[in-house]
Amino acid sequence: MSPVLPGRRRTGVAAACATALLAATLATTPATPAGAAGEAALTPKVLVIGIDGTVLDRVKAADAPYLKGLMAQGLTAKSTLYATPMAATSSGPGWSTVATGVWPDKHGVKDNSFTGKNYTAHPDFLTRIENTKPSLRTCAAADWEPLTSTDAGGPVFSAKVDKRLSLKGDRDGYGTEDPKIATAAATELRDGDPDASFVYFGQVDVAGHSYGAAGQQYLDAIARVDVLVGQVLTAVQNRPTYAQENWKILVTTDHGHTDAGGHGGSTLQERGTFVIAKGAGIPAGSVRDDVRLVDVAATALEHVGAAAGSAVDGVPLGAPDSDPFDTLRPQLQARVDETGIPAGTKGFTHTPPAGWSVDNSRMGSGGVAEWAGWAFATDEFWSQSQRDQWRELNVRSRDVFAVADSDEWDDKAHTGSFDSTLITPKWAVTGGTTTTLRYATHYRHEAPQTAQVLVSYNGGTPQVVKNYTADAVAKDEAITLQVPAGATDVQVRFRYTGSNNWFWAVDNVHLG
Repeated sequence: MSPVLPGRRRTGVAAACATALLAATLATTPATPAGAAGEAALTPKVLVIGIDGTVLDRVKAADAPYLKGLMAQGLTAKSTLYATPMAATSSGPGWSTVATGVWPDKHGVKDNSFTGKNYTAHPDFLTRIENTKPSLRTCAAADWEPLTSTDAGGPVFSAKVDKRLSLKGDRDGYGTEDPKIATAAATELRDGDPDASFVYFGQVDVAGHSYGAAGQQYLDAIARVDVLVGQVLTAVQNRPTYAQENWKILVTTDHGHTDAGGHGGSTLQERGTFVIAKGAGIPAGSVRDDVRLVDVAATALEHVGAAAGSAVDGVPLGAPDSDPFDTLRPQLQARVDETGIPAGTKGFTHTPPAGWSVDNSRMGSGGVAEWAGWAFATDEFWSQSQRDQWRELNVRSRDVFAVADSDEWDDKAHTGSFDSTLITPKWAVTGGTTTTLRYATHYRHEAPQTAQVLVSYNGGTPQVVKNYTADAVAKDEAITLQVPAGATDVQVRFRYTGSNNWFWAVDNVHLG
């Protein structure tokens, strides 16, 4: 059965045919044999499909059976971006983040000028594959020129990529060029032998700019691109060696759109992205809240045996999530005193996870209820409490994180000042050795606030091991601890004090 022709609206029998073809494609995906030997017998292949400027909720509302089929057969994960001053919510930083697996503070792209790009230190995932496993074949196809050509500040995907298919798209041309990209990519995927591929479509973003994400034209653009996605997926399924291959398919976007159209700013609509993924080890119909855009590259690299480890910020989708803060998501509450956060958004709690505690014995009384001492919150909740004050830059936290925010707490009458301490469980250590305390930190400094990390061994007096006196924005921290002889446990404290100053967020706190 041939895929529906690009650009034709699917209704009735045509929609049923597209759905049936997708079902056949998914149903014939080879089951991975049990055991490591069986998995090794299949050749790993990965395909990343990028759809510019696409809002996940509008995908769900559109006539998009191929994309919805991938969601039903795999993972759907919403994610959020940074904002200025880290980078604008535009395509240059967005696709650089997808491709490199690191955030803009590393890859250096802040806008579509590409000024400051550092792809030499942080190459795209296809180039990393070429550098580490040159026997593998790579391919990138795009009609936004900076992705695959040297025009307009690119290319994001370097000349080391085995095959780059580049067409010139523009505000009026993506509707013509996207089908050409789909046809060229489908031919390469079906008849060539790429191990890792990236395919880009641009017309949804154009519809967003022209008509807004809330309009029917935007839904129509998603439907047209969905046909092209189906064409590419069908090409994969029609490969003569498909039954001997282990394919991982990822679909993502670079930024969102406002209802009225446009992006670049700090609203959740503009910062909204997603990852859809299907393949071995990904549960059908699963939904996750801890996935980030940088995980696309990390997942692609791991799947073909070129894992980059700490060289990328991303985490492969198959890596287990063991952060205790994330267990709090079912307990999250809606706003109490905050007014800028939508009433239906559940995103904070003061109840710590099992084994953790918060000492508010020095806290002033009153203030904004959500931030009265250390709280546990999500990005979509906390960042909307007050935009454009760097809360959006907390990109190295995932899902639920701990936050102390004297600036927001001060927005309601109170007595005293903010003074709260987050306390970990007691963790086993071996006396006379060293261990490493690791955590993600997002700290904005303003005197006279203080932020200290303290440790105590065997219940002894807490000692300061880290004192923040300057901004530490979106960092992964590692502190070496010298464990005293005879010590058998350690407990860590994060103490923050302030009064209408800024904030401190921490996440993924662990030893080792």
